[in-house]
Amino acid sequence: MEETNKIKKRKLSHIQIISIGYLLMIAFGTLLLMLPISTASGEGASFTDALFTTTSASCVTGLILRDTATYWSLFGQIVIILLIQIGGLGFMTISMMFMLFLRKRVGLRRREIMAESIGAFEVRGIMGLSKKIIIGTALFETLGALLLSFRFVPLFGTEKGIYYAVFHSISAFCNAGFDLMGSEYGEFCSLVNFYDDPLVSLTICALIIIGGIGFWVWDDICEKKWRVHRYTLHTKIVLCTTAILLLGGTLIIYFFELYATGKDMGTGERLLTAFFASCTARTAGFNTIDVAAMADGSKLVTILLMFIGGSPGSTAGGIKTTTIVVMILQTLAGVTHRQYVGVFGRRLDNDSLQKATSVLFTNLTLAIGGVIVICITQSSLGLVDVMFEAFSAIGTVGMTTGITRSLGTVSRYVIIFLMYLGRIGSVSFALALMERRTRAAILPPEEKIVIG
Repeated sequence: MEETNKIKKRKLSHIQIISIGYLLMIAFGTLLLMLPISTASGEGASFTDALFTTTSASCVTGLILRDTATYWSLFGQIVIILLIQIGGLGFMTISMMFMLFLRKRVGLRRREIMAESIGAFEVRGIMGLSKKIIIGTALFETLGALLLSFRFVPLFGTEKGIYYAVFHSISAFCNAGFDLMGSEYGEFCSLVNFYDDPLVSLTICALIIIGGIGFWVWDDICEKKWRVHRYTLHTKIVLCTTAILLLGGTLIIYFFELYATGKDMGTGERLLTAFFASCTARTAGFNTIDVAAMADGSKLVTILLMFIGGSPGSTAGGIKTTTIVVMILQTLAGVTHRQYVGVFGRRLDNDSLQKATSVLFTNLTLAIGGVIVICITQSSLGLVDVMFEAFSAIGTVGMTTGITRSLGTVSRYVIIFLMYLGRIGSVSFALALMERRTRAAILPPEEKIVIG
């Protein structure tokens, strides 16, 4: 009996399995990208280049040391897009897909891990939700590829145009930010040459938004159609916050960029590029304007949007929309001496409040810590650029002012670490490192301190 208890105690937690799963995926991807067949030159990538690229792809970030189109071969590009797809949906979703395809029984433990990985509230109905995720992903990515092919096929030919459309559709839906335009318009150019193209820009934005609102929100909207009053509190918060951040970010960036990147554009082009910049800052990583040339105000707003990110249980990163809303509501409740924290006629539970606080300050501490380390090791880099890079990594965004390729060895590993933590969740990683113990809580004496 004692031996059985010991085995149970040594059993990995759900969070630990997810954390290890991503590490194994990164390790396997790194080995594949180091093969000679993965690079266009046939020489194979260095360990650091392969590890950085694999982590960025698996954690759907988009920061790159080598141009995706010109440095990597077709095989390498396929490895990258597969890592993006698996990383975006989560390896548990992919494994569940194969289990369903092979018609194998899915046990309770696997269902619990699946629920943990996609941020579902409960295990019940997780199989049905998994099917919706797989079907919905295939549907949206196919539709996105179809729309993009209307522009890419005439420009690049049938085969290349379709390939580009599929690649960018998956990359956008998974909020990854990898692109293949380097071989057409110059390395590291992203989608700058499509800044005035509504079809490409709005299709990419739509894919980013849909991928970033979260699988649970999809399910709630599908079940309750347009009966908004019946949506769960989670869905209402996600949809409202997403709309506010997108519109607010668009307006602020629009006015900041009037005399910067948008000075030679018309009003329609400025609005389109501002909306794209606001949308892609929500952890996507594409850009249609030169990020380095953006006004400092726009960079600050972008850093805030990158830090917030998308929504829980989605392909996006960041501290999530729900976290920032909970923190704002908690602050308002404290200022107004309200007895509870709530919104839309509902009161939030204490666990949500505590987790939101932990997520906010853990991510902020990690990002600032990364900035400090990079600034110490490479003092020649500008503070704003380093902050932009670190917050882009922890938010799994992929936007950069252009310093990624200038990072030294230590700085690169700092960014790799931040990208990994940003994908699995910094608080989740901390919990994964600590063995859970079931001991009776002995509370110390209580004493008040002065706050504020």
